[in-house]
Amino acid sequence: MIVPTQRAVALTLLAAPMALLLGVVRPDGWLLAVAWAAGVALLVLLDGLMAPRVRAADLRVEGASAVDVGGTVALAGVTPGLAYAADISSPLEALPSPKRKGNTLDFTATRRGTARFSRIWARASGPLGLAYRQRSAATEDSIRILPDMRPVREQGMRQFLRSRQFGTRIRPESGDGTEFQSLTDFQPGMERRAIDWKATARHLSLLAREYRTERDNSVVFAVDCGRTMSEPVAGVPRIDRAVSAALLAAFVALKSGDTVRLFGFAGRPTADSGSITGARGFATLHRTAAELDYGAQESNFTLSLVALDQRLQRRSLIILFSEFTDPTSAELMLTAAARMRKRHRLLFVLFRDIELEAFLEARPETADDVIRANVAHALLRERRIVIERLKRLGIDVLEAGPDDLALALAERYVRDRERP
Repeated sequence: MIVPTQRAVALTLLAAPMALLLGVVRPDGWLLAVAWAAGVALLVLLDGLMAPRVRAADLRVEGASAVDVGGTVALAGVTPGLAYAADISSPLEALPSPKRKGNTLDFTATRRGTARFSRIWARASGPLGLAYRQRSAATEDSIRILPDMRPVREQGMRQFLRSRQFGTRIRPESGDGTEFQSLTDFQPGMERRAIDWKATARHLSLLAREYRTERDNSVVFAVDCGRTMSEPVAGVPRIDRAVSAALLAAFVALKSGDTVRLFGFAGRPTADSGSITGARGFATLHRTAAELDYGAQESNFTLSLVALDQRLQRRSLIILFSEFTDPTSAELMLTAAARMRKRHRLLFVLFRDIELEAFLEARPETADDVIRANVAHALLRERRIVIERLKRLGIDVLEAGPDDLALALAERYVRDRERP
């Protein structure tokens, strides 16, 4: 396909004022302007024919298949000398054109998700600069925009080293845990609840139970990607904060020798990493996190949790990141959670709604402030009702501030994995 350049269009438009000027000086002079436009069109055609031909093999770009949030993606065309353009969906945004060099396309990653290409264009300019050959083709390439893992790795390793240094060991060989190992003499520093009073009475010596920590526990991080989790809290979408907290806890779990699974759902299951073991498997979780996209529909807990239950082969600790607005909307969530509780251990992870708490704690100065405080009080009261119902079902609940949740979850995991 031959397309005129901006230079050719400007030369063609020059015929209009030329025709007007010649028409004033000489009535039949406007024909020269027509001849000018026809000559430009002929040159455009000739220039397009002399331009290099664009082949189907040229319609391809190469570059990184994944990038962290906030990073820059540089895609280079496979054929030097050709100019490239691409129709790509959010979360990639094209950088200003002055930063483009040659056949390179520069994009910046604005948010986590999967950016998909729908069409790629390639064009070759003619020697006169008046036309170029252009060709396009549909494509299904994609680039994963992953969460920034630098803070997760730093906090996770710091948490791992701190726990080993100060005695709350993540993988103690003996002393703490859930599996009974042996009886030993009580030593200073042991917890008093470890004393076996019956054995002490039989042997007339203070004895304590020594446990061995279970390994290869199954931990599932289930992230709700529905409408409520896409809403921001403290300026960041809940789902982004949930993904960061899940990856931090997963990093600690993999270092501890447990089996980890990352599961995402909204109206239906959307992402599943499968069972991952070993620290090297963290890269798989990292890639799966890019598939946890922002949803606009309501979450289907019944379908999604039943599908998750069918995929789990043994009893697991399911850490569920979700959100709810009122007891009515949470009814299906409670029913599905009660069903899962019969086979697995559940931990609900919730973000404290600091915005509602701020309305409630602020000193009212106008009538509108009083109304806001009353509405915030009613919403927080309904939230507490749902949390109490979860606890009565035997489901643990972790609620923390948006900025504190990641470390709070990692510490809770370390503590709970040593509990029967």
